[in-house]
Amino acid sequence: MTSARATRTSSLYDVHPGVAMVQKWVAELNSKTGRSLEEWIALVKNEGPKDEKSRRAWLKSKHKLGTNGAWWIAERAGGKGGEEDTPEAYLKAAARYVEEQYAGPKEKLRPVCDGLLELGKSLGGDVKACPCKTIVPLYRQHVFAQIKPTTNSRVDLGLALTHYKGKLPKRIIATGGLAKKDRITHRMEITTVTEIDGEVKKWLKTAYDLDV
Repeated sequence: MTSARATRTSSLYDVHPGVAMVQKWVAELNSKTGRSLEEWIALVKNEGPKDEKSRRAWLKSKHKLGTNGAWWIAERAGGKGGEEDTPEAYLKAAARYVEEQYAGPKEKLRPVCDGLLELGKSLGGDVKACPCKTIVPLYRQHVFAQIKPTTNSRVDLGLALTHYKGKLPKRIIATGGLAKKDRITHRMEITTVTEIDGEVKKWLKTAYDLDV
């Protein structure tokens, strides 16, 4: 990837809402449990099981930690995690996540991702693009859309259309999300930048407008 592309796309990424949650958890960990994060990690390494799954179970059963706390501590004790500990760490990881999503045979789909990302961000100043390992979700109040390289030749633009009451065109495919009560309920298949047309913009804006 060229540095020009890195500059152009990295500026479109925003800090994931989960970062604030993790930072709050770290700040309150000592007062709530009697140990800081560093002390929990040391305890796990010295006294806990060796594998991450067993460590999570041990932290929950013996030390009565919640699911998220046990997961985060076990990860960090194994030298993993930490991407959500600070905004800087997350943004660095976010750029890497997108690079990895579009590596190898999916590299040719990167312009599609970039185009959808720019379109999504153009809908309003309150839109946040917060990459995860396999998708790039777009947030307003909640996730209203997501960009996912589903195959080596196709990107799916997922849309949250739960509250849409009108008739949908054939191009918009149900994901089964309505029945499962998922945020993303429909998708549009996009294989080239030229397919990011007025119809795509219309339905992406519809999902954005519904998220109030």
